Amino acid sequence: MSTAVQEFSRVRLTQDGAVATLTLNHTEVLNSISSEMLVGINDALDEIEDPARDVRCVLITGEGRAFCTGANLQGRGPVPEGSRPKPAGSTLETEFHPVLRRFRDLHCPMVAAVNGPAAGAGMSFAMMADLILASKSAYFLQAFRRIGLVPDCGATWLLPRLVGRARAMELSLLGEKLPAQTALDWGLINKVLDDEALMPEAIALARQLSEGPTKALALTRRLYWDSPAHGFEDQLDMEARLQKQAGASADFKEGVSAFLQKRPARFTGA
Repeated sequence: MSTAVQEFSRVRLTQDGAVATLTLNHTEVLNSISSEMLVGINDALDEIEDPARDVRCVLITGEGRAFCTGANLQGRGPVPEGSRPKPAGSTLETEFHPVLRRFRDLHCPMVAAVNGPAAGAGMSFAMMADLILASKSAYFLQAFRRIGLVPDCGATWLLPRLVGRARAMELSLLGEKLPAQTALDWGLINKVLDDEALMPEAIALARQLSEGPTKALALTRRLYWDSPAHGFEDQLDMEARLQKQAGASADFKEGVSAFLQKRPARFTGA
């Protein structure tokens, strides 16, 4: 398959083989998230989820020198005379949350290549990925306290599960930058790379995942997403149920055959 590029609102989608790269693309505001960008992300996800495209891994990154600096406050604009300002957070349930749920429910693995600042909702977008790579110049920031707001976009659920309650509180109450290397030490991300090495490494990782047993990887994602809400017995039941689904796949048969024949498996995602 040749490389296909599509431009959506504030977003670029590039598909190379089974890897789809979703690039947040509004460099004038360091890829901060506006309603227009969320529309673009949804349009790109429609393409990614189209079975005909056979996307088997998603890579999310930012154009230019930032990954994503959170919600676009400039996009709020002036309040017309005589009207009430839009309440902060009014678009969370209608615009942000649906995108976060679509990331969670992807049919394939998701990799984040954090190439610069990842702040606020942008940090949440990165944390939605299954594997997170960051450049040495990147940093993470819970910026809400700087403007008198509380963390949102799932940060209060994601952060304590990734770094623990004490560090989540520290990041949220103090609002200080978390350098990429410290994020690695804390277990927030998987790898730190030289800036110029980030995208080649992220693409190679995404390609590796795209060649895996996609159905089993999607079911694995679901197990880990649902695990925090389950007791041990419930999780055992879910593992057994999803294992039956994985075991019915063609990739399972191929994996067993490859193991017995002592050769690399050729997974197709079926």
